[in-house]
Amino acid sequence: MTLLVIAIDGPAASGKSSTARMVSERLGFCHVDSGSLYRAATAAALRRSPDADAWSEEDVRRAVSSVALRPEPGAVVPLLDGEEVADELRGAEVTRNVSRVAQMPRIRDWVNDLVRSAAARHSVVVDGRDIGTVVFPKADLKIFLVADPWERARRRLVQRLGRDPDEQEIAAETERLVLRDARDATQTVQAKDAVLIDTTHLTQEAQVERIVALAQVLAARK
Repeated sequence: MTLLVIAIDGPAASGKSSTARMVSERLGFCHVDSGSLYRAATAAALRRSPDADAWSEEDVRRAVSSVALRPEPGAVVPLLDGEEVADELRGAEVTRNVSRVAQMPRIRDWVNDLVRSAAARHSVVVDGRDIGTVVFPKADLKIFLVADPWERARRRLVQRLGRDPDEQEIAAETERLVLRDARDATQTVQAKDAVLIDTTHLTQEAQVERIVALAQVLAARK
């Protein structure tokens, strides 16, 4: 059976992970969220030392020895000290420090090796940073999701708060996202052969439908 790789890139809060998960479910592929691996590395380092400013790259590299992956139907789930810790991975301290961890070359190599290992066994939908440019430069289908920063901030707050945020909350979150975009700029580059999808005015179902349709055309040619 021919294994396929769909790479989904884009800036923070562009909807990569949720879209990739839905696409993988529709296609029967395995979803690999590379961002969750960087978050797991960050959480592991925080468990060892809460003073993130004092971390060296070697400190984080040693910490990831406590991270493992558990394959599940349709996904791979990061474990920390043998436990699934989804809430911890989305915590404020992890979010505050994950960008810096994701820029560490040895941690990027560690994540990329894990992601490529998954793709050697399954057809995958992989989301994150550098997926279509560095991790899978020959991916069968590359998608680059973008959205207006205000809309990205609004969506993130709805997910986090479980309610509609007010304009002041959105403005503050937009400022944080713009700063993160600047930090992550070198890891958020659109591949030349990627399909650009602006989701600012698209429902999630619409963007999923578009990607699934592209993937089905591709699969039919294989």
